[in-house]
Amino acid sequence: MGKINFSFFKNKKVFITGHTGFKGTWLTKILILAGAKVYGYSLDPDTTPNLFEISKIEKDIVSIIGDIRNYKKLFYVLKKIKPEIVFHLAAQPIVRESYINPYYTYQVNVMGTVNLLEAIRNITSVKSFLNITTDKVYENSGKNYFYKENDKLCGLDPYSNSKSCSDIITFSYSKSFLKNIAVSTVRSGNVIGGGDFAKDRIIPDCYRAIENNKPVFIRNPESIRPYQFILDCLSGYLILAEKQYKNKNLAGSYNFGPEKKDIIKNIELVNLFNENLKNKFKIAIKKDNRYYEADILKLNTEKAKKVLKWKPYFDVKKAIELTAKWYDTFIDGGDANEVMEKQILNYFKV
Repeated sequence: MGKINFSFFKNKKVFITGHTGFKGTWLTKILILAGAKVYGYSLDPDTTPNLFEISKIEKDIVSIIGDIRNYKKLFYVLKKIKPEIVFHLAAQPIVRESYINPYYTYQVNVMGTVNLLEAIRNITSVKSFLNITTDKVYENSGKNYFYKENDKLCGLDPYSNSKSCSDIITFSYSKSFLKNIAVSTVRSGNVIGGGDFAKDRIIPDCYRAIENNKPVFIRNPESIRPYQFILDCLSGYLILAEKQYKNKNLAGSYNFGPEKKDIIKNIELVNLFNENLKNKFKIAIKKDNRYYEADILKLNTEKAKKVLKWKPYFDVKKAIELTAKWYDTFIDGGDANEVMEKQILNYFKV
């Protein structure tokens, strides 16, 4: 784990797109605890329940409900706020959904990025910008290979491809228009943690299996993914945001993922999650090959370790244990928000 300087973020104006989502809510909560002035711009949460409401962060930030595709509103908001740091998380993030709604996926993930970058180039306050993309931006060879930041970008499915486009667009804007701003793209693996309720993701599917008293169906049990704990991932974003704010030469593209030994199969994740839960669920294998999804995804994270002095703090077993703690608390009617806050404070040793 890299060292997070909480005092750096105190009173900083931070703008987050997609703050009502799973990862956006965790990031917002961290920044609130660090004393930042947080402004969020996002659609309403699209699930019930959702972490945004459970975490009770709305009272501590300026939360703006808006569509990233609406340039006029986005520019008006940014011009009024004048943020110093921007995290771009707003996206259509589901692979299978991108096959069903490709047009919407490209609108949000591509033109949403263009709108944000266009707005930023017309204000002067921003010093540090991070576009959060995905490990799926790389052209996947299907081989047992750890993708590096300089590998070819060309995702196959509409979601992955749209994020590749977003990544490339960010590079173009940084070189063409944003030469006075530190601009980075960050590519992280599959993030797990308490409070994810999105459809077609394994941990949320397991939660729904418990709630509905039905088995969870695993579509691709042998597929390999770089699962990492939410705070390991977000610590990388925060370290980079600060370091490039202070030194623009550190901006660029960075991978954030688990150690090589912690990259596991989907079925291994499900079994470990079930073992750590008090509330158990049944598992069923139901392969579904209607939509292509890569069999193997692995990330090389040596650049982040060397340049940013970042590394993942938890192995996959600890990540699953902490995730299970949150869901058990929530299912049993406990204070899941308190669990979230304690995990953040313990992680950052605050």
